Amino acid sequence: MGPGPSNVHPKVLDAMSKAPLGHLDPQFIALMDEIKFLLRYTFKTENDSTFVLSGPGSLGMEACLVNLIEPGDKVVVCVGGYFANRMAQIIEKIGGQAVVVKETWGRAIEPQKLEDTLKQNPDTKIVAFVHAETSTGALSNIKQLSEIAHKHNCLVVADVVTSLGATNVLVDDWKLDAVYSCSQKGLACVAGMSPVSFSEEAVLHIKNRKTPIRSWFNDLNLLESYWKGQDKRAYHHTAPSNQFYGLHEALIILKEEGIENAWRRHKENSAKLISKLKMIGLDPFVPEGERIPNLITVKIPFGIDEVNVRNELLNKHNLEIGAGLGELAGKIWRIGLMGYNSNEKMIDYCINAIKDVLK
Repeated sequence: MGPGPSNVHPKVLDAMSKAPLGHLDPQFIALMDEIKFLLRYTFKTENDSTFVLSGPGSLGMEACLVNLIEPGDKVVVCVGGYFANRMAQIIEKIGGQAVVVKETWGRAIEPQKLEDTLKQNPDTKIVAFVHAETSTGALSNIKQLSEIAHKHNCLVVADVVTSLGATNVLVDDWKLDAVYSCSQKGLACVAGMSPVSFSEEAVLHIKNRKTPIRSWFNDLNLLESYWKGQDKRAYHHTAPSNQFYGLHEALIILKEEGIENAWRRHKENSAKLISKLKMIGLDPFVPEGERIPNLITVKIPFGIDEVNVRNELLNKHNLEIGAGLGELAGKIWRIGLMGYNSNEKMIDYCINAIKDVLK
């Protein structure tokens, strides 16, 4: 019950045990098309350029940035945690000019800070931000951030790694131009896949680049020849068919529940977990109204050896929770309540284990 991976549905594990298929097998191509359809439902988008990268969410992050950014482009990135800071690092590595909007770790990005920064940097091409910052537990209002970015004629890159499938993500309504996620959190599958989606505006921007994309594997033009070829798919890489089986099954389970019902379930269970954490003396780190419903961060009580607590939870109760990262190392625990794990049985299991170890 850490920040991911989480436990997965037995049906997902069963699906992954099927015999592997070749990456250009007609049955596998049909599976890819079904995954695209299910992802459009999950992302709430009609984007045709919606597919899966064979790698973790970090690969999706790099794919969105490397396709949109050319050397010298000014990119405003909102940084309020470990993973948004990684976006800034990638921007610099591919030759972009990162302008950082700093936010306190554990707080949602303040929209006015983005507005002020864009006024000071009118030549900005792209705005990048994280929806649900995995390192802090803070959830930002990216609908509002996207509106501000588009008002200043910028394209938007959004990290929905921790939010997809667990809390509201509306790619089309919020006008998010390039988004990426992962498979092991709200989608309740195993790690190793990164769903991405590009708007028509983003694709047009990429097609009209003046310089080559600085990546072979993440080049959208090459990826689309594999994912969108009409009569014949061009070989790109050996896709992991068994992982795709698992993701396909996880997306079907999510669609059967209904994405809105999944959002509601995570929100309700989050409130229950927070209430019970307070009863055993653990306070939320993030203020109410800014919390990720499926990733709860709690303050570590004074005088507690947090490493020993996590070790004993794992060794005695077979329960894993996450430690703090970066500025928050040693200050918080991160408890995941996502996907298949978001239910009252897991809440009670977690609370009883932590209560026993703290005692």
